[in-house]
Amino acid sequence: MKYAYENLSPDQFESLVLLICKKLLGISAQGFAKGPDGGRDGKFVGTAELHPSKAEPWKGTVIIQAKHTSATNSSFSDLDFFSPNNSKSTIRQEALKVKNLRNNSNLDHYMLFSNRKLTGKAQEVIIKYLSEECDLAKQSIYLAGIEQIEMYLKEFPDIPNKANIDPIDGPLIIDPDDLSEIIEAFSQFIETLNYEEKNSEISRISYKEKNKLNSMSDEFAEELRKKYLKHTLQIQSFLAEPENINLLKKYENTVDDFQQKIIAHQKDYQSFDRIFNYLCDILIGRDPILARNKPLTKAFLFYMYYHCDIGRSK
Repeated sequence: MKYAYENLSPDQFESLVLLICKKLLGISAQGFAKGPDGGRDGKFVGTAELHPSKAEPWKGTVIIQAKHTSATNSSFSDLDFFSPNNSKSTIRQEALKVKNLRNNSNLDHYMLFSNRKLTGKAQEVIIKYLSEECDLAKQSIYLAGIEQIEMYLKEFPDIPNKANIDPIDGPLIIDPDDLSEIIEAFSQFIETLNYEEKNSEISRISYKEKNKLNSMSDEFAEELRKKYLKHTLQIQSFLAEPENINLLKKYENTVDDFQQKIIAHQKDYQSFDRIFNYLCDILIGRDPILARNKPLTKAFLFYMYYHCDIGRSK
């Protein structure tokens, strides 16, 4: 069974990787602890049980990295993940850490797992880069992309349940596609729409009562109101335009999807402050159009909440 790995939380993905490593290396593989540089590493010391083979196992200290992304259709070749010319790319940053561990005799082998696609060519290029940068033999470097992770889950079918990645019980995840299309259109027309002539007051329960029902803090609610209330009638007018009927349908489908998932997970969050920020982070992190329009993305989320399309209203 294939899983939507981008929908896992980082902790779930780390748990998944650690369980795979316990199978490949041994039960003593340790979990992901935050290091001095802010990175999170797993570790194994000893003789591996199965990796790279039973006949010729790795021996020594293995450092494990799990790099999760909430983006869809991502790959190891993405420039933000690996580019020899981009000093901020993930693998270039990792290479500095691996080199330091290697120089201090704290690393003999290196494993990097990510829920990204990994082609044979990219694997070859990245391993060569890490080998040269870190003075580490190519055969002591292992990269695992989404295809290899799928193979491991078929080989070890007990792992998904242990990692708690039941697709029915995942984190609060929403699809950004429809909202991305709406905001892209709204951003293009925001300067030309005549809001004053076409708007009326939004019918809703009081903002104060809404916030109380959803455990939104007064400070957070006031900050949202100050920044985004001015956009609510603009958005309402935009969605009411006859030529935007298809966008209105997408909006209705979007809030229906958001609301159902929020209801299912609201008990997991102490306040709607956290839900709002989490949704913003997920949307902006998963879609480049939303990332370029952060204020409008937040304005639309506020509109959904203020208009009582998401969150408790009674």
